[in-house]
Amino acid sequence: MLELMKLVREVPVASHVKDCAVHLVLATHPKTKTAVSVATQYLRFGSSPRGAQTLLLRGKVRALVQGRFNVSFDDLQTIAHAALRHRLILNFEAEAEGITTDHVVEQILRDVPVTAEAVNA
Repeated sequence: MLELMKLVREVPVASHVKDCAVHLVLATHPKTKTAVSVATQYLRFGSSPRGAQTLLLRGKVRALVQGRFNVSFDDLQTIAHAALRHRLILNFEAEAEGITTDHVVEQILRDVPVTAEAVNA
């Protein structure tokens, strides 16, 4: 198990994939210029930098499980709910309307382009 933990940490992540993880986390910060509308409307607090770290680490695990030695955009999209749902704090409006953090993450994934071209733009 310890060897697998070491192996996961050695999986490389391209800079544009790291940038994507950062963009996803920044999109959760309500009332900032990087926020997407759903975050501003339904979140009191967005994810901390640990959210980006978790996205990347879980992305590395998923890449290895898929038989690859690099993290892809698809890895980040696939694990985003598990990595971010518990890091977002909903506001009163969200709770009153029955909005879940999964709904917010799903909308963020729709609103934040997850491609090399979009990250570099």
